[in-house]
Amino acid sequence: MSKSQWYSDRWGEPTHDDRMLFLLLTVGVFQAGLSWQAAASKREVFERNFCGMDFRKVAAFFPEDIEQIAKDPEMIQNRRKIKAVVQNARAIVLLLNDYDSFADYLWDFVGGVPVLHEYETAEEVPNTLPEATVIAKDMKKRGFTFVGPIVTCMFLKAAGIMQDRVWDS
Repeated sequence: MSKSQWYSDRWGEPTHDDRMLFLLLTVGVFQAGLSWQAAASKREVFERNFCGMDFRKVAAFFPEDIEQIAKDPEMIQNRRKIKAVVQNARAIVLLLNDYDSFADYLWDFVGGVPVLHEYETAEEVPNTLPEATVIAKDMKKRGFTFVGPIVTCMFLKAAGIMQDRVWDS
């Protein structure tokens, strides 16, 4: 499957898979300053560098691991974002003290059902939503980083937790 095909097929498909959610969150972290599609095209690089998106393993990374990842020529060269992925993995591990899974935590905000927002035109689709702002604040409180309202909104849309329907398309 091509990189753009994966992005097209994956976007908005509801998932309860913690590894996929961690991957989509990682794409969200790296897309800040880029397009979501540009960051998503690095999926294989992320999977290779972040232990197949096993957040438990990533949570145990040391500074040397971060430096090694930063040396990968295919990796987006931003140490702050690499560190953010490790921090987010640690936050997910801590979250498991209160929830059975990362998915349970996220889907609990919406009662287990995707939230559908409908718009007349594509221009009306906002880059953030009130629900995303609430979730972003809670994630930050729980130790996540690089999860502002816009990144969180895009992440939730990519994970199918929030969905947009545009009627003019």
